[in-house]
Amino acid sequence: MDNWDEIRTAFHVARLGTVSGAAEILGVHHATVIRHIDALEGRLGIKLFQRHARGYTSTEAGQDLLRVAQTTDDQFQQLEGRIKGRGSDVSGELMVTSLVSFAPMIVPALVTFRQKYPDVLVRYLTGDRVFRLEYGEAHVAIRAGAAPSEPDNVVQPFCHQDLGLFAASSYIEQFGKPSNEAEMKDHWFVSHDNLDNRAPFNKWLRAHVPEDRMIFRGTDWRVIETAVLSGAGIGFFNAREAQQYPDLIQVMEPREEWRAPLWLVTHVDLHRTAKVQAFVQHLKEYIGPDCMK
Repeated sequence: MDNWDEIRTAFHVARLGTVSGAAEILGVHHATVIRHIDALEGRLGIKLFQRHARGYTSTEAGQDLLRVAQTTDDQFQQLEGRIKGRGSDVSGELMVTSLVSFAPMIVPALVTFRQKYPDVLVRYLTGDRVFRLEYGEAHVAIRAGAAPSEPDNVVQPFCHQDLGLFAASSYIEQFGKPSNEAEMKDHWFVSHDNLDNRAPFNKWLRAHVPEDRMIFRGTDWRVIETAVLSGAGIGFFNAREAQQYPDLIQVMEPREEWRAPLWLVTHVDLHRTAKVQAFVQHLKEYIGPDCMK
């Protein structure tokens, strides 16, 4: 590809979703933006965008281009900062990804980070799939479980989740509270829909509770927590977050075998950029030393 201007134009259209927005960022006429997109699609022989009344939506090919262009743009910004002696600048997009269950911990940290660095645009991407840092899908990933082993990633121990078994007071009033593990088989449980989920607490649940007692299942952690809060059954809850709900009653206190380690993951190419370093440091300070133990 020999025309970076066209790629950069497509990158901003994909990022903003409109020709006018891209034209404003680039300081060009909107006709120039359309001409660049048409020329790039013609050269590649594939549609990068779906046009509609509200703007432009990236096709699968357009998303691939966006990821590569995002990484390239970040590297250009890093180079520009070094050349101009502005390596301490923290600005532009910051893309962070994690499971949605970590949102109560990550979102406040992102809000305070942007208050500190107002030139940053925050994008917080959640989902069960692993976002690929090598393709520029995110700058920083927070992952749970075994230490990530993808090549070219910088992996740091971050935090842990202390999980306990909880139930709503409405459930306890109706079905009582188990006093030991043997009584678990007589109670109703909320669980992940994938019973083969390899998280330590899910493995423990399968070993101690009959499958037919797991009567409410979900794939989204918010759904699972809401079901527990609504009295559907006993389920795992982050012990820190459980303190926010006075109606929750602890059935079994957190155990070491249920603990889920968390990892901070960055790509080696962007690990030392001012933006990534500033956020990683801010996140560690915001979460605090107690979680880092």
